[in-house]
This record gives sequence, C-alpha cells and structure tokens, in this order.
Amino acid sequence: MSISRHDAPASRLAPEHGRSEVKVIASSLRKGNVVDMDGKLYVVMNAENIHPGKGTPVTQLNMRRISDGVKVSERYRTTEQVERAIVDDRPHTFLYSDGEGFHFMNPESFDQLVATPEVVGDAAPYLQEGMTVMLSTHEDVPIALDLPRTVTLEVTETEPSVKGQTASSSYKPAMLNNGLRTMVPPYIAPGTRIVVLTEDGSYLERAKD
Repeated sequence: MSISRHDAPASRLAPEHGRSEVKVIASSLRKGNVVDMDGKLYVVMNAENIHPGKGTPVTQLNMRRISDGVKVSERYRTTEQVERAIVDDRPHTFLYSDGEGFHFMNPESFDQLVATPEVVGDAAPYLQEGMTVMLSTHEDVPIALDLPRTVTLEVTETEPSVKGQTASSSYKPAMLNNGLRTMVPPYIAPGTRIVVLTEDGSYLERAKD
C-alpha cells in the first residue's frame, strides 16, 4: 500500500516522449515501484538483491497485481531490464465511498478520481472524509495510496478500567469505531479517542483533542 520514492539514476529514468513506462535494471527496483509485465501492472511489495557465493546475482520481487490483488513472486538477474511504469504521486482528499468505489479529489485541480476496493485494500477502514492521502496514478488511473502515518479513532468496546492499573500492565483488546480491533492500555475506557498507527493498527497514544 505505501509508495516509496526510491528512484533509479535519472539517466535511466528519462522517459521517451509519450511513453508511460521506462526500462530499468531489476536491481534498481524498490518497494512501492510499479512494473509492467505482459501489459499488467504490479506494485512491488518487497525487493531483495541476492548475491550467492557462486552463480549469478538475482533480484527477488514479491509483487501484487493491481487489477485484482493477486500476489506473485518473480526472480530476475540483477542486470536484467524490466518495464517500470511512470507513476504520478499527488496528495488527494478522500471524499466518500459508494458502489462505484472510493472517491478522491485533487485539491489543486478539483478533478475527481475513483479507486477500486482492490487498490485501496487494507487502507479502507482508516479512510475518513476530508483526509489527505498520497494517491499514485498511472495514466490517470489510481493504482495505490499511502495513508497518513496516524489516524485518530474512538474506542467503542473494551473491558472496564481497573483502578490502580498502569500503562505498564498488560494491554487489553478493544473495538474501534472503524470496525477494527487493537490492543490498548488497561486504563482506556469506551468513548476514549486514541491515536493509531495505520501501518499495523497498533495503539500509539491517547488523542490530545
């Protein structure tokens, strides 16, 4: 779901006029890059360059097909060329979701784009009206998004607080108002607003608002 701006050397990235892909060597690919294989786009989830004691160095890519979420693994020689898609990363404001998908607006041009549930993936429960996310597009089609690092949510259900318990005591399960569960300190009660890390849904602190 995160887009990393680890670019290959500029000399290799200068796209030909009108092209939306550019050839790069496999070893230059990083998490968040998008590659074109047989006309389908894949986002790199993990890239590892492997240098065996004997034999040819290879790059192991674990990827997710953007169109349907299918995960694949591919192995290339580190110097082998692959088609990297030219991706446009811009801040967008989340508006709402409906049967068509998730609607975002470019705050500068006011153009609206619709992302599919497959693209939004696990980020869906964290999206809030008016939230600014980094939306990645390829030829004006949303292909990935990057959430803010944290989001504020309300605890709707959890075990009662016990007098005398401190933050160092064991955490307890809690249900949040976006439908997800997390673990919270024992003194957190229903109705408390907390700050959660969007990367893994873990508790960070009580909200200060």
